[in-house]
Amino acid sequence: ESRERLSVCSKLCYAVGGAPYQITGCALGFFLQIYLLDVAQVDAFYASIILFVGRVWDAITDPMVGFFISKTSWTRFGRLMPWILFSTPFAIISYFLIWFVPDISRGRVMWYLVFYCAFQTLVTCFHVPYSALTMFISREQSERDSATAYRMTVEVLGTVLGTAIQGQIVGKVDTPCIESPFFFGMTNSSVAMEELNMTHDTESLTDTRNAYMIAAGVIGGLYILCALILLLGVREKRESSELQSDEPVSFFQGLKLVMNHRAYIKLIAGFLFTSLAFMLLEGNFALFCTYTLGFRNDFQNILLAIMLSATLTIPFWHWFLTRFGKKTAVYVGISSAIPFLIVVVVLDSNLVVTYIVAVAAGISVAAAFLLPWSMLPDVIDDFKLQHPSSRGHEAIFFSFYVFFTKFTAGVSLGISTLSLDFAGYQTRGCSQPDQVHFTLKMLVSAVPVGLILLSLLLFKLYPIDEEKRRKNKKALQDLR
Repeated sequence: ESRERLSVCSKLCYAVGGAPYQITGCALGFFLQIYLLDVAQVDAFYASIILFVGRVWDAITDPMVGFFISKTSWTRFGRLMPWILFSTPFAIISYFLIWFVPDISRGRVMWYLVFYCAFQTLVTCFHVPYSALTMFISREQSERDSATAYRMTVEVLGTVLGTAIQGQIVGKVDTPCIESPFFFGMTNSSVAMEELNMTHDTESLTDTRNAYMIAAGVIGGLYILCALILLLGVREKRESSELQSDEPVSFFQGLKLVMNHRAYIKLIAGFLFTSLAFMLLEGNFALFCTYTLGFRNDFQNILLAIMLSATLTIPFWHWFLTRFGKKTAVYVGISSAIPFLIVVVVLDSNLVVTYIVAVAAGISVAAAFLLPWSMLPDVIDDFKLQHPSSRGHEAIFFSFYVFFTKFTAGVSLGISTLSLDFAGYQTRGCSQPDQVHFTLKMLVSAVPVGLILLSLLLFKLYPIDEEKRRKNKKALQDLR
């Protein structure tokens, strides 16, 4: 056990590697929808296609990358580290081009679709091997749990950085809205709208677009820095079982074994609906604050309050799960968001109440961040005990968990953007129709609450409690 202990420096370097995925993911999750609609001026229908196809493609690439990783030979740098090294520069280039508005009108949808899918592929080549690295930094459950807590703290801090950098840089630029044509006379409304569009496009949108590119450049620099710290500060350890001469089970045989592992399926099912709930909240919260609550100039600070609250409460949830167990942490942590999601739409628009709700929601977001990655290694340990001769499937476990959550998130975000289009969303409008307000309330409150309640019911079926986890740990030590 003493040989498997990790230094604080190693845990910190490992944790820093999780920041790029969260920084870029948070910036895209909170701001891409409103960027496509109000800055790039993509029609809501095509924006829904970009978000849907990009997320679904992102989901598909996870098992693909997991497959290729399982076929990768061990090198002197490890089996996972080369993937992280070679994907980083190309990911940064494609990320920057997502936030660039090309001087074309017809091909603009294809531009964003291509570079959004390219970035999702490249960041998957970074994150899947990084996630699987959890199993190769130590064989001790306590050390992996501790490293995971470090990682989740840094990852939530990464979401704070993503929200702060994107929100504060973009928020400094005032993007004037366009009044609805219903406020103009019927005879001159089209002329007035045309004049407004011309003046706003030439003056305000140029500054806003430049702000988005500056934010992309800053985030790209952080991506490189974090990748270098991970590569230089973490040593990938070869699992002792891999040193044996046995032939590893093929990918598809391993996939069949993994998908027949009941504990894994039940864990995925529970967190699938949890992640869906928070993904819907993330994707639509900026629009909800801007239009329904009327906080056009404050929404980036409200988002920042959510992420800061989540960052500060990660250590608390790590203590809570070690003290009371991971299943108890799931019930308490995830359900704590429900009353606040209801309050934010029931009460009248109030900035102070909104900040209070944001801080409370951040506490639940921290639990949703930490618990899946803390519980997945327990499932893998349980799988190893049931299939001691089958090895090398860590990437399958992590990549397919991410696959299911991303795929359903892509479907939900595409449907939510499409529903805004059907409700009559007006690009860059100062106000929106009542149908849009109702749709946004459903997307950030009623639907997430229903999904959270469903996930809590599914977690009742999850079989690995604290007693089972301790028995597995003892059995693995005896096996080794």
